[in-house]
Amino acid sequence: MNGRPARGEVFRYESCTTDAERGLLTCRYSVDGREFAERVTLAPGPRWDTPAAQAAARLVFLLAGVSYYKTAAPPVIDLGPTAITEEERAFLREFYLEGLGEFAYRNNLDLSGLQIKAESHVADSGPATPSGPNTHSRSSRFLVPFGGGIDSIVTVEMVRGQAGVALFVVSRPGDSFDAIERPAAVTGLPVVRAGREIDPQLLRSAELGFLNGHVPVTGILSAIAILAAVLEERDTVVMSNEWSASVPTLTRGGRPVNHQYSKSASFEAAFRGVLAAEPAGLPGYFSALRDRTELWVARRFAGLEEYHTSFRSCNKAFQIDKRRRLDHWCGQCDKCCFIDLILAPFVPAAALRRVFAAGGGGREPLDDGALAGKFRTLLGSGTKPFECVGEVSECRAAVLLAARRDDRADCGLLQELAAEVAARPDAPSAADIEGMLRRVGESFIPAPLAVDP
Repeated sequence: MNGRPARGEVFRYESCTTDAERGLLTCRYSVDGREFAERVTLAPGPRWDTPAAQAAARLVFLLAGVSYYKTAAPPVIDLGPTAITEEERAFLREFYLEGLGEFAYRNNLDLSGLQIKAESHVADSGPATPSGPNTHSRSSRFLVPFGGGIDSIVTVEMVRGQAGVALFVVSRPGDSFDAIERPAAVTGLPVVRAGREIDPQLLRSAELGFLNGHVPVTGILSAIAILAAVLEERDTVVMSNEWSASVPTLTRGGRPVNHQYSKSASFEAAFRGVLAAEPAGLPGYFSALRDRTELWVARRFAGLEEYHTSFRSCNKAFQIDKRRRLDHWCGQCDKCCFIDLILAPFVPAAALRRVFAAGGGGREPLDDGALAGKFRTLLGSGTKPFECVGEVSECRAAVLLAARRDDRADCGLLQELAAEVAARPDAPSAADIEGMLRRVGESFIPAPLAVDP
């Protein structure tokens, strides 16, 4: 025995029920007889009983199950009375295998033999065409999931003049994150809220002998956002997932392992396909930053000075346990290091130092020589962190650009890192860096919303 929790035998989807008067969706699952329930609350009202809302609730049910499957990672998923189309089956299997890639890697599991047992459902012919993905007009009504970081802030400022926009925020019932609420207030936009109450057993994983690890939470939140858009009569959910989210964190046995799978282009394309095939007619879905690098996003954010004192992309700002949640930048985590690095070329050094010192925070990461190892990891020395951070070439470009600033001449760590990058045979050229500051790759962004360069 290696001391690892045993894998289960069957994960079962039990039931999905909605209560229009309470604005409540309840999803029930089980693993070998152990039952779990997840509850999602949104505004109550008669639209819960529409075919579109019921279809969206079913999607939440399908995707939210991954959080409970991982407790024992059995080889069989049984959808019970829930019938699915062949397209949905393929999408769901990929969501589990790719979305749990990091989980499988860290737990040394092979999930490739996963079986999904379900009754086949033949989709009605002539599905309704969603209005959001490929069309746009100023009468469009967008819902933008908002996490308070530079990506979602830039998205909001890109689309707010092109459509009626509301923010979408998910939290545990009765809880809120200052790192989201402060920049949300700066936008001045209305906020649509959802409460997501995971089964409390998940918070006792070690005690109960569960397997544990990362799940593709953005996929779950995307499905909840689609349901919220239906209930709020909004035609499109606009995400803030950029180009580098598609780049794998590492490769294991010839297969990519991507911490950000459910932010990737492949997830976006597959999810859009499922939405478009739903006869009830569901909102559109696309990422406004899909063809943009984090370097481009950082340059754009640098000009949004009204947000510089309110945003906070620090891991410790989002701890579930409020006693461990910080109200300032920790200045030590991988996310803090990445945000500092990607903004350093575009934000004056003094201003960026004030950002990290605000609210009792510590030093700016680039002023802390003890963090050299974390920065070198971002630059490609060792395994990329399992975090939502940019791709290696973007980080190298940021180091080279930042080191050229006059106000960074005395930053010893930055100058040292830049010299190391410049000496590499694969260091990004001036043309490479210019290319990163323009559109890269393909996207599903409607033409009127495309931004040049």
